[in-house]
Amino acid sequence: MDSTRQSKISRLLQKELANYFLINSQNYTGAMISVSEVRITPDLDEARIFVSIFPNEKRNEVFQKIEEDTKEIRFETAKQIRFQLRRIPELIFLKDETLDYAERIQQLLDKDKK
Repeated sequence: MDSTRQSKISRLLQKELANYFLINSQNYTGAMISVSEVRITPDLDEARIFVSIFPNEKRNEVFQKIEEDTKEIRFETAKQIRFQLRRIPELIFLKDETLDYAERIQQLLDKDKK
């Protein structure tokens, strides 16, 4: 169960990270990055960011670039929210697999109908 503070920080980080990827989309050419969810630990020390990357063919390449740029992403995000948070949490990026999971279920349902 997330506290109110955790929820507020999660929403703030999600908004700012989405804005970062929108502004810096030229660094991730040929891909669209969406921040689907942010989960923050109770001590506000770590934030797990779930990102969806389209198209699927470039997912691994773009995700690797995001992981390489994690320190820069944290720095740029910190500049935007420095007056709202005392400490900026460590950012841990994870691939969001929910769309793949839903697509696989749909394929299985369609196969079962035939």
